[in-house]
Amino acid sequence: MAELDHARNSQLRELIVEHLFVGEALRQIWEWGFADVEVLRSEADAFGYDLVMARGGTVRHIQLKTLIVGGKAGEVKISLRLMEKPSGCVIWIVVTKDLRFDHFLWFGGLPDEPLPSIQDLRVAKHTKANAAGTKSERPDHRIVPRTRFRRVSSLEEILVCLFGEF
Repeated sequence: MAELDHARNSQLRELIVEHLFVGEALRQIWEWGFADVEVLRSEADAFGYDLVMARGGTVRHIQLKTLIVGGKAGEVKISLRLMEKPSGCVIWIVVTKDLRFDHFLWFGGLPDEPLPSIQDLRVAKHTKANAAGTKSERPDHRIVPRTRFRRVSSLEEILVCLFGEF
């Protein structure tokens, strides 16, 4: 079986990982004996999040990022708009080459707390340059270093980060 180029297929990889995350999260919550979680997917990443998950009174706006085990990415770009949500957070999912969860990186507050401020972090730039070769700033996005994230070993622990103890 040929190995896929993760860089060339990064959008597909992120979509697959998002579906796996939702499915595995719902399965785990089901195994714990609960069926009271709502999942909503954003059609466009215009508001700083990919998913909304709700349980009880806690509503989480979640930005998902992916990284391959051993990947060198030391930072991610996050929209300031995620701070406007009542309980925004970022989950950086670290996967193996065959897209199995290895561990997670968490950036967020406790359930029902806002995203820690990213306002004072470095302003992000567009990935692609304009016709003049200049990468313009994205004033509504900040670069969040990997060091601001907390390592979380398991999906079960991420669910507790999202919603507290079940």
